[in-house]
Amino acid sequence: MVQLHLPWLELTIITPLIGALIVCRVRDPERARRRTMLVTGLTLFLAVGAWEDFRTLHTFEAHDHWDIVSPWLGDDAVVVDELSAPLLPLAALLFFLTTLATLRTKVRRFPFAWTLVSQTLVLAMLSCRAPWGVIGLLAAQTIPPLVELRARGRSTRVFLVHMLLFIGLLAGGWAMIEAEGPKSPHSIWAIGMLIAAVLVRSGCAPVHCWMTDLFENATLGTALLFVTPMAGAYAAVRLVLPIAPDWALQTISLLSLFTAVYAAGMALVQREARRFFVYLFLSHSSLVLIGLEVVTPIGLTGGLCVWISVGLSLAGFGLTLRALEARTGRLSLADYHGLYEHMPSLATFFLLTGLASIGFPGTVGFIGAELLVEGAVEVYPYVGMLVVFAAALNSIAVLHAYFRLFTGTEHTASIPLNARLPERIAILTLSALIIGGGLYPQPGVVSRYHAATEIMARRSKHLSAGSASANQNKHTEDQD
Repeated sequence: MVQLHLPWLELTIITPLIGALIVCRVRDPERARRRTMLVTGLTLFLAVGAWEDFRTLHTFEAHDHWDIVSPWLGDDAVVVDELSAPLLPLAALLFFLTTLATLRTKVRRFPFAWTLVSQTLVLAMLSCRAPWGVIGLLAAQTIPPLVELRARGRSTRVFLVHMLLFIGLLAGGWAMIEAEGPKSPHSIWAIGMLIAAVLVRSGCAPVHCWMTDLFENATLGTALLFVTPMAGAYAAVRLVLPIAPDWALQTISLLSLFTAVYAAGMALVQREARRFFVYLFLSHSSLVLIGLEVVTPIGLTGGLCVWISVGLSLAGFGLTLRALEARTGRLSLADYHGLYEHMPSLATFFLLTGLASIGFPGTVGFIGAELLVEGAVEVYPYVGMLVVFAAALNSIAVLHAYFRLFTGTEHTASIPLNARLPERIAILTLSALIIGGGLYPQPGVVSRYHAATEIMARRSKHLSAGSASANQNKHTEDQD
């Protein structure tokens, strides 16, 4: 069993949890923000250390040094592999930058302690391959947003109903899979429940209304951190992809394709900025699912690359929108606002992250989008055409929102609206990653290709073992 040189994973998971216990006792919001920023920064350092340590080992998976948890919870409870290695620092970076970019006007409403709890749960999920561990952590992740909605006095009915449906389908489906044993193919009911759970958590139409409800009622930072790690895609890779027959993957692809086109069209006609962002995110996260379910090396590599690029670009896009709201309140896309003269750096970053999300050349999303389209066309030609159509609609929607928010009129303000230093740091960090990943994509693409080939190998091995077990059982029954 290959081990990391230090217990990076366990330290990465436990650090924000300890930080949450400290921050929850702090009454001053500004002090709570500073301590949360320190904890998330340390967590980011540990996550990057785990990624770099794993990279030097030149192996597909590695366990923590000393590995205290595995003897109690199993070998797959805490493990890093080619899939999760870059996702850990990506998630840690999103939590750090969200905390860093929280202005004083927002600190009293932002739940710092619960944010650290969410970070612990997300990082633990990304470090876990045990099916029941993933299911339990996915269920626990719904608690912090629910607590915030209740604390703000907002309705929790829509969010709670959809999350209970997701948890019930996921747990019930996997319980049936285990009851059926190592056979292939599994029953349509078990696979169908897992598919439905992934679609609900990913916000695929028509079960996407919980996401618009969450963005309407929760703080924008909390909503961003709940959706941008794309836990539904992680559940699909860990629980569905290894065991699902081809018809199940085709079902997910078709429903995701419908959602990608539908959400892109809806983003184009939205009159409120938050709802525009929700539909833009839904369209792109659906493209990730399409790539994950096109089980070819190129298509799966494209899906994994788009996963990273969407996480970076749309998180930055959302943080820019959050910065605008901190200055002007909720924004309408029905009118022109003319904010460019007051905040040119935010306007530039808004356009950069929006274009990166659709795979503009020279950005981190370009290679992933090209691989995704090529892989989809290779298997389903019409799917590739519709993926391009969805990307075109998304590009028009991004430009439409940019012109509405930053051009068209002269905005008058009595106070400076330019970006503050923490926001500039967040902007420069994400801009460097977005442009750097576009100009030098080779390391990222190679890493995602290795992850894709290993995922496909595990899927083939599981399906072959299941078929062999089913044939053996049939032969035994024939002899009896």
